[in-house]
Amino acid sequence: MKCRHCASDLKLPFINLGSAPPSNAYLTEETLKAPEKWFPLRVLVCERCWLAQTEDFAQAHELFDPHYAYFSGFSSTWLAHCERYVEDMVARFRLDGRSHVVEVAANDGYLLQYVEARSIPCTGVEPTASTAAAARAKGIQIVEEFFSSRMARELRASGKQADLAVANNVLAHVPDINDFVAGFADLLKPQGVATFEFPHLLRLIAEHQFDTIYHEHFSYLSLTAVHRIFDVNGLMVFDVEEHNTHGGSLRVFAQRNDGCQYPASSRVDELLEREAKAGMTTSGYYSGFQTMAEGVKNAFLSFLLDVRQQGKSVAAYGAAAKGNTLMNYAGIRPDLIEFVADRNPAKQGKYMPGSRIPIVSECRLKASKPDCVVILPWNLRAEVIQQLDYIREWGGQFVTAVPDLELMA
Repeated sequence: MKCRHCASDLKLPFINLGSAPPSNAYLTEETLKAPEKWFPLRVLVCERCWLAQTEDFAQAHELFDPHYAYFSGFSSTWLAHCERYVEDMVARFRLDGRSHVVEVAANDGYLLQYVEARSIPCTGVEPTASTAAAARAKGIQIVEEFFSSRMARELRASGKQADLAVANNVLAHVPDINDFVAGFADLLKPQGVATFEFPHLLRLIAEHQFDTIYHEHFSYLSLTAVHRIFDVNGLMVFDVEEHNTHGGSLRVFAQRNDGCQYPASSRVDELLEREAKAGMTTSGYYSGFQTMAEGVKNAFLSFLLDVRQQGKSVAAYGAAAKGNTLMNYAGIRPDLIEFVADRNPAKQGKYMPGSRIPIVSECRLKASKPDCVVILPWNLRAEVIQQLDYIREWGGQFVTAVPDLELMA
């Protein structure tokens, strides 16, 4: 396999999680009767540009179908983060009614609703029919298609160049990362700014976040790799921020490299230097991650087996993609975790891909009173514990498996 950015031969292994179905391919009563399609889940690292990437087995159309069930607007923590983002960008870049904001991967309108509320013209790009419909219901104009450099040129030709282009948690999801980034250089006005948020590979490795690896993520990103990819495709990184969302993310600010209106912040060089000192530009840095993941898996599986032998019941909360990675890597089935509760009606009544554990509403937790509740979206642990605090009334415990097994009474 060749690197999807620089076309170098890929030889450096990072992790092998066996095989898994697409993490958001939730099963219905009908599809439960049919076989599932599983793909090898292996990640390699390019030793030239240091882009970590999955081997090419699953295609984008197989991962993002019309029934795509991930809706961003069900987490109050994430919504608050996005509302603050809009406030900050409006103030920093002086956006108003004469500006135009474009969000790529607009999902259910979770972010553009705050732009729309300020009467700033905006357009969302969202390829999945289910989430696009939810965004339109909020009054947001949506282009229902995968973003590309071709689409960017079409938007520009129709007078929809962007003063601000937003790309939250999508850069890792694109198979052709060069074409995707080049599209932003076409989409931006000469003075325009693009921001990209994505989980930081440095944090992923340091904090054992192997469950963030699943088929929707084609790439796992450091600033080192992103800086190089952007430069080659017409963008200049001029600032970067670190945020705690999704277990530790970067927000990268970029502008067209034929304009360079904004001076480069010292934070860019500082983070590049920190990544280099950590060893991210050396092959040895990526060794050991496999052994760590196996340790986390074994500890979690041992815990579930011990609890079962004690006659206790276990449920989970949050039918998250990362939870599906954990379940399938550990070989967990409904005999160890009875059900997964989730607030999203689009997931309720369905089954987790691979493990085939039923997904139910939160009411089931109150009715069955499980002894342990595993929080699968551990990045939202504080929010979930506050939301489900009532399980303590019957002596229930919260459990997280990543980065390490932890029980909370």
